[in-house]
Amino acid sequence: MRHLPALLLFLMIALPRPAFAQVVAADSGDTGWSLVCSVLLLAAALPGLMLRHAGQVNVRNALSVMAQGAGVVAILSLGWAIAGYSLVYAPGGAWLGGSANLMLANLAALREGLTIPESAFILFQMAALLVSAGLLIGAVAERTSLGWFLAFAPLWMLLVYVPIAHAVWAGGWLAALGVMDFAGALVVHATAGFSALALALIVGARREAAGAGHSPVLSLTGGALLWIGLSGLVGGWALGATDDAATALLNHHFAACAGALCWALVDRILRGRASATGVMAGALAGIAAIASCAALVGSGGAMLIGGIAALLSRLGLGFLRRRVDDGAGIFVIHGLGGATGALLLPLFVLPWLGGVGFEAGISVTDALVSQGIGLAVVALWAVVGSAIAALAVSVILPMRVTAQAESEGLDAAQHGEQGWDFR
Repeated sequence: MRHLPALLLFLMIALPRPAFAQVVAADSGDTGWSLVCSVLLLAAALPGLMLRHAGQVNVRNALSVMAQGAGVVAILSLGWAIAGYSLVYAPGGAWLGGSANLMLANLAALREGLTIPESAFILFQMAALLVSAGLLIGAVAERTSLGWFLAFAPLWMLLVYVPIAHAVWAGGWLAALGVMDFAGALVVHATAGFSALALALIVGARREAAGAGHSPVLSLTGGALLWIGLSGLVGGWALGATDDAATALLNHHFAACAGALCWALVDRILRGRASATGVMAGALAGIAAIASCAALVGSGGAMLIGGIAALLSRLGLGFLRRRVDDGAGIFVIHGLGGATGALLLPLFVLPWLGGVGFEAGISVTDALVSQGIGLAVVALWAVVGSAIAALAVSVILPMRVTAQAESEGLDAAQHGEQGWDFR
């Protein structure tokens, strides 16, 4: 039961606290740890995703996806400060937060119930949003413009990410139903994965047959940065520099390793060889899954969760490859990976599997039903909300670039530059 404090602290932040709650003092170690985890997540959102997406597209479009990544980070960082944080975490109702912290006004010296400043909490939560939004770029790469993404991203934040994050992480209606998500398998990964599926279906397939990407080396480098950077998500949600944070980091790494090996094995069985990029895809699927419960399960459970998620994601890739043009595999890796982790959580937190166990009165059946409801709601909300946001923006700015721009390459057509010197 050594991880029980992490579960209790997670529940403390997700549920309303009584007026007589004990005053908590600031802790410089916890604050420093939160800041480090935020920087790790920012590294995942910027160089990690930018390099991974760049390596997975045609050489004529590498610069465009990197520009979209930087643009999305810039506009959503401002959007989070203006309204996003308040609508998620300010006191409000079951569906949305309130207006008390618009423009980051009325911040407390400490986040209530925690040992870190509210400003540090805001930074960490913003970085989680940036990772989730940045994943969407890979699903529709080579077909959308920077301008469209800059208009779409804030609307997606308001319609999709904010309601889901509030419902699950801020004591909203899904948390009241018993839905659990330790560090973003649902809120970050599944939300991005199902949103990516909706966008890929709306924008349609690329006009030219999609290749494997011009630079597997860049893709692997970006994936390695994600592997490291996303450790900040599970470590930061331990909400302190504690044994639970170390456990979460270990389980994050174990799940990634198991996922990488499982994907490679399936590749070997199905194709006769294990692809290098597939190894990284498996690691990321395992990372998406373990985010559901990284501090709440044992090391063996983390390995099994990572391996199962990679197996299902790899099989899903084979089924969807010819049906949906999601070049970066955002849906199969992060959508299916996160969904797998969310559904496996009730089983692997059981004490006989090395987990922390449930509070008295909660059964495995209850938890499985709650997780199933939570996943169904997140998936449906992400698909419908993303479709509404995409189509609404498309009334003003076309979602898809012209055939000429797509043929020429977006680096030159949209930016007047090229990612590489072809002379």
